[in-house]
Amino acid sequence: MLRLPGPSIRRAFPRRLPRLPRTRAGQRRAVQVVMALCVLALLPATWLYVVTDGRLRTTADVPRTEVAVVFGAGLWDGEPSPYLAHRLDAAARLYRAGRIEVVLVTGDNSRADYDEPDAMRAYLAGHGVPDDRVVTDYAGFDTWDSCVRARKIFGVRRAVLISQGFHIRRAVELCRAAGVRSYGVGVDDRHDVTWYYGGAREVFAAGKALLDVVFEPDPRFLGRKEPGVARALAAAGGER
Repeated sequence: MLRLPGPSIRRAFPRRLPRLPRTRAGQRRAVQVVMALCVLALLPATWLYVVTDGRLRTTADVPRTEVAVVFGAGLWDGEPSPYLAHRLDAAARLYRAGRIEVVLVTGDNSRADYDEPDAMRAYLAGHGVPDDRVVTDYAGFDTWDSCVRARKIFGVRRAVLISQGFHIRRAVELCRAAGVRSYGVGVDDRHDVTWYYGGAREVFAAGKALLDVVFEPDPRFLGRKEPGVARALAAAGGER
């Protein structure tokens, strides 16, 4: 039979529930603390909006740039998720319009059964981008890692960045901090649960972005320099 704790144990471990302040002054201070915490939480996101002002474009008016960077956004059964497919569609449109020459796809390949970059390459090949114009970064585990590797490993100094609107400002600022001058293209998507989740997540991700900009941590994996982008650009130049 189940026995309830005795009085002595209940006295040793009393149940303490949080209580709201009873006085008007206490309640006012509690409200002020909550408001201050909300303001602090939103400061990094506000900072991103301010520092990236003027660096967002559309596929129709983005300046011609040799390299586009497409960030991974998940796979569904080995194929790009709808959000990732929309990013890749934008890159393919820019290529067909002659506004970019090479696409650097950066994503997660940390497991043998999960390969974002090659799935992205295959998708682009099926949408009119030649295979030799696509370069794969298999260690783009997050946005900061992708930006640092684009600069230090692949030698990208200037690029068009492609992502969803809720993420593109963070990408632009992190790449600037990593040494890549860029414009961002935020692709449109319907405002479904995933979109709202992504927007809410960015509030917290903005805080990490601020820390990345200040402390400039090393990526999870850096490795040696790769000539893929330079070779692709050389091939593109030879065809002109």
